[in-house]
Amino acid sequence: MTLRIEDYAIIGDTETVALVGNNGSIDWLCLPRFDSAACFAALLGDETNGRWLIAPAADVKRVSRRYRSGTLILETEFETADGVVRIVDFMPPRDGSPDVVRVVEGLRGRVPMRLELTPRFDYGRLIPLMDRVPGGVVALAGPDALCLRGSVDLDVSDATISAEFTISEGDQAWFRLVSFPSHEAVPDPADVDVEASRTESWWRDWSGRCTYEGPHRDTVVRSLITLKALTYAPTGGIVAAATTSLPEEIGGVRNWDYRFCWLRDGAFTVASLARTGYTDEAIAWGAWLRRAVAGDAAQMQIMYGIAGEHRLPEFELPWLSGYEGSQPVRVGNAASDQFQLDIYGEVVAALYRAVEAGITPQIDGSKSPAVNLESIVDAVDRRWQEPDEGIWEVRGERQHFTYSKFAAWYAVDRAIRLARTTELKAPIERWERLREAIHTDICQNAYDADQNSFTQYYGSKALDASLLLIVGNDFLPNDDARVLGTVDAVQKELSSGPFVSRYSTDEDVDGLPGSEGAFLICSFWLVNALAHVGRKDEARRNLDALLALQNDVGLLSEEYDPVAKRMLGNFPQAFSHIGLVASVLELYEGTN
Repeated sequence: MTLRIEDYAIIGDTETVALVGNNGSIDWLCLPRFDSAACFAALLGDETNGRWLIAPAADVKRVSRRYRSGTLILETEFETADGVVRIVDFMPPRDGSPDVVRVVEGLRGRVPMRLELTPRFDYGRLIPLMDRVPGGVVALAGPDALCLRGSVDLDVSDATISAEFTISEGDQAWFRLVSFPSHEAVPDPADVDVEASRTESWWRDWSGRCTYEGPHRDTVVRSLITLKALTYAPTGGIVAAATTSLPEEIGGVRNWDYRFCWLRDGAFTVASLARTGYTDEAIAWGAWLRRAVAGDAAQMQIMYGIAGEHRLPEFELPWLSGYEGSQPVRVGNAASDQFQLDIYGEVVAALYRAVEAGITPQIDGSKSPAVNLESIVDAVDRRWQEPDEGIWEVRGERQHFTYSKFAAWYAVDRAIRLARTTELKAPIERWERLREAIHTDICQNAYDADQNSFTQYYGSKALDASLLLIVGNDFLPNDDARVLGTVDAVQKELSSGPFVSRYSTDEDVDGLPGSEGAFLICSFWLVNALAHVGRKDEARRNLDALLALQNDVGLLSEEYDPVAKRMLGNFPQAFSHIGLVASVLELYEGTN
C-alpha cells in the first residue's frame, strides 16, 4: 500500500537524505549524492524498485514517532499484541563512506520482527549482484555498491536480503548499510552505539546555535534542521527538495526533479539561516554561488547542480509507474535553461540579509565568496525589459511577469543600499536612474485600476501569489491603495482561507494540463503580507492553520490539497520551511 507523502520522515548527513515511512520502510535513498541514481525508489512505483523494510511480523496496533530533540535521529515505536519495539534511524555525519544505521530496541514483551532489503540501482532498473562478505552481504551494480551488516543472521535470495528475529524487552538488534564505489574494498565495520552518540552530539551542537527565542521556537528549529539537511556540506549548495516527481496533482503530469540548487531557493534559505544565527551556512552558500556563476553575472542560470554543475538535462524514466500512478517520472530539470529575471533580485536579497545579520563580506568580487555586485546590476540593466519564464518556470510563452520586474527593481534598490552601507565604490547615480525607470514601468504597465491590483504580467487580468512579495519591501508604502488592493485581490481570487494557490492554472500560460494544490510558501507569503498591512490578528490565525499542516515530525511538502487533506509535491520542501521560518520571525521576532 502506498504511503501518503506526510507519512514519511527524513534522515540525513548533510550530503544526502533517506525517506523513512511510518511503516518502517525506507523507500527513497540516493547515494552517494542527491543527484545520483537512487538505490531505493519504491516511493515512485512498486516496492520491487528498491526499499528497506524493518517492521513487526504481526499486525501493528499503534505507531508513534518523533525526532530526538534538536536532532535528525528518528524514533518510531510499534505496538503489537506481543509488545512494543522502537526503531531508531539515522545517518551519521559523514566520516568516509555514507551509511544508514537502523537500531531495533525492545521496550516491552517479545516482538517477532522481519527485515527485507531489495537494493535496486539506477532508479529501480538494475538488479545487483549479491556477494557474501564476513558479517554481511554486498550488492554490486556497475560503479555502485552497498554493504549490509547486522547483529542477526541475514539470508539472501533473488537479489533480496531478509531476516527474521525476535526482540525482547531490553534487547537490541542493529543494522548498518554503507555505500561505497564497487571497485574499492568494503568499508570496515563501525560501532553503532558510538555512531549514535556522535550523531546526536553533532546535531544538538548545530541546533543549539539557533538565536531565535520567541514563540514556536521548537517549530523553527525543526525547520532549520530540515533546511540544514537539504544542504550539500562539501560545496555549500542547497537543494530545493530531497525528491523527484512527487506530484502536484495525484495522477497528473506536473512532476519535477527538485534535487538541484535554485538560486532563488538558496537565497531565501540563506536569509532564514542568517537571521537565526547560522552565518557559516550563509558564507558557504556565497562561496558556492561565486563558483557556480563564475566570471560574469550575465551567464547566471536559475539553478545548478550541487557542485555548481551547469548542464542538468531532463529525461523520463518510463519503467517507473510514479507515485500513485503520477507520470512521467523525471530526472533532471529543463527549467535550468530558462531565463528568469527575478534571480538577480534574490541573489542581492541574500547578500543584503547577510549584511543585516552582521556578516560583512566584501562584495566587490575581488576577495569575496560572493558575486560581483556591479556585474549583477549591469545584467539587470541589460535584460530587465525582456520577457521571461517567471518565478513559476512556466513552459508556455514568455511574458513580462510583474514579479520578475519587481525583483529587478529590488536588485537595484538593495544594491544601492549595500553600496552605501559597505562604502563600495559604485555608480550610484546611474543605479538610481535605473531603479526609477523600472519602478515607473511597473506602475504604468502592471497595475489594473479596474481590479485595484497589480496583475500577473503586463496586460493581463490574472493574479499571482508572487505579487504578495511586493508588500513590505519598500516598493510602495504599505498603506498605499495599490498595495492594499493587491493583497485583497490575491486573497479573494487565489486563497481559500489560509491556503493560497500560485496562480489560476491555465494551459495557455504555463503550458501544462491539470491543476495543483495550494502552494505552501505562497500561503506563508499571505501571512507576511497581512502582517505588513496591519492585519496581524488575521495573519496569526493563518499561521496557526498552516503550522497545523506539519506532519507528526514537523515536516512540510511543497503543496497541500485542502479538499483531500493531504500533502502534494516534493518532500520535504525547502521553500515551505523557509516560508514557515520567515512568517514566525515576521510575527514574533523580538518577543519572548
